Amino acid sequence: MTAELILDARNATGESPVWSTAQQALYWVDIPAKRLHRWCPADGKSQSWQTSQMLACIAQAGNGSWVAAMENGLFAITPHADGSLDSRLLASVTHALPEMRFNDGRCDRQGRFWAGTMLMNMAAGAPVGAMYRYSAGQVEPLKAQLDGFIVPNGLAFSPDGKTMYLSDSHPDVQKIWAFDYDTDTGTPHDRRLFVDMTEHPGRPDGAAVDADGCYWICGNDAGLIHRFTPDGKLDRSLSVPVKKPAMCAFGGADLDTLFVTSIRPVGDTSDQPLAGGVFALSPGVKGLPEPEFNN
Repeated sequence: MTAELILDARNATGESPVWSTAQQALYWVDIPAKRLHRWCPADGKSQSWQTSQMLACIAQAGNGSWVAAMENGLFAITPHADGSLDSRLLASVTHALPEMRFNDGRCDRQGRFWAGTMLMNMAAGAPVGAMYRYSAGQVEPLKAQLDGFIVPNGLAFSPDGKTMYLSDSHPDVQKIWAFDYDTDTGTPHDRRLFVDMTEHPGRPDGAAVDADGCYWICGNDAGLIHRFTPDGKLDRSLSVPVKKPAMCAFGGADLDTLFVTSIRPVGDTSDQPLAGGVFALSPGVKGLPEPEFNN
């Protein structure tokens, strides 16, 4: 299967792709560049907006606005056609250490916004990452259920919302866990190992769940996107022409396209000139609409 380059974006860290069914457009972020991006397949045009802080992950909030996790908190942002962007702080957080930021996140099936934090110096290997849940105007750290992460990543929910997936992509961990998820309270419990990614190529990065309930995870450093069945068995692996695919998302008119953002590392990229690009694959399965934030 050939991955199609849809935009040579050259993102330093392209993350959090989200398909807007209302706009029939793909949104994503470039974390260190502090930018929100949009690409529309109907005309092939792209646009971007500058934010005040590093923008890590986004979720739709209706009426063209978004919930965004940045460096020190959660924000409501609204991009405009003229290139301007409105930003309003929703909730600030106190990190365990300086030089931390938010990383991967999304809404559960009920519309609660989840996002994890990490120390920006990954080499330190500090297990200070936390998972936060934002709902009804309150942001809460879930330390009792979710603690000890270095780089929390790969957050996704099963089609019925009753299983939550979460990984730690740090080279010293590389595990994906599954949790039973209480959809009434938004609480995960009964943590169990879902996939040990040290047994497969690539570190676990951003993820998506398809309509069959299978879990797709980017194999960072391996140029692969893996599909695992609900019982944790590897079903297939698709390749992209870059080493560091970062996150995948289903989109397109029929939700049958798998979009993949990627990372462009500092230094020589002559062996992967398309690094940082956004790609599209036809995986033969359909995804699910990404839930909107419900406050």
